[in-house]
Amino acid sequence: MKAIIIEDEKLSAEHLQRLLKKIDSSIEIITSIDSVKKSIETFNSGIKADLLFVDIHLADGLSFEIFAKIKIETPVIFTTAYDEYAIKAFKLNSVDYLLKPIAIDDLKVSLDKFKKLNTIYQSSVIEDIANAYNTITKQYKNRFMVKMGDTISSIKSEDIAHFIFEDSLVMLVTVTNKRYTLDYTLDNLEELVSPELFFRINRKVIININSINKINPHFNSRLKLTAGDLTDEDAIVSRERVNAFKNWLDK
Repeated sequence: MKAIIIEDEKLSAEHLQRLLKKIDSSIEIITSIDSVKKSIETFNSGIKADLLFVDIHLADGLSFEIFAKIKIETPVIFTTAYDEYAIKAFKLNSVDYLLKPIAIDDLKVSLDKFKKLNTIYQSSVIEDIANAYNTITKQYKNRFMVKMGDTISSIKSEDIAHFIFEDSLVMLVTVTNKRYTLDYTLDNLEELVSPELFFRINRKVIININSINKINPHFNSRLKLTAGDLTDEDAIVSRERVNAFKNWLDK
């Protein structure tokens, strides 16, 4: 079996190579690559392998960039130092990985598992992991600059009760019921704020989970919230968002 190691730490690459030889002396490491750029160049040159060992963090970026630019159907075993984001990405997709420093028993298990994977499924898995990793590691806004008269203030995300669209304006409302106009649409804000903290309950309101005091069933399969100074009408979770809202609360 021919394998390629993509790893920017020389000692880690050598350690992995020694373990592979102990497990199966017939495994041939045909090359060891230390960057995203060199990996892309190497695969574009036509090199082929039966198995890839790929570190997530390389000197010039995330190894997922390689798979985004080149179609690779070769089975992959990812390696990583302890990284909570990487581990979350793998767990979200029920995929195995090797945690550094790599232990020989873990390597044996991973080899057995990935030998059995269908290569088409493998390609899909890599894409799913990359998407999950990018979602988890995305940086969200922690604060908003607001203006009231001649004064400019910085409002932390945790101090925001909700965002609301009213009178053709998007307003930031704080937990102390102070209101500031923002130059964002609610669609923009959905992308900018953390989905762990905020949820868009209807077309007018994005709410902070910590602002919700009470939840009651409402007619037509909707929910009604008691949250800050939201009116009864604005505090309704629309029917099409109810299931997603319940899942959000249950995370």
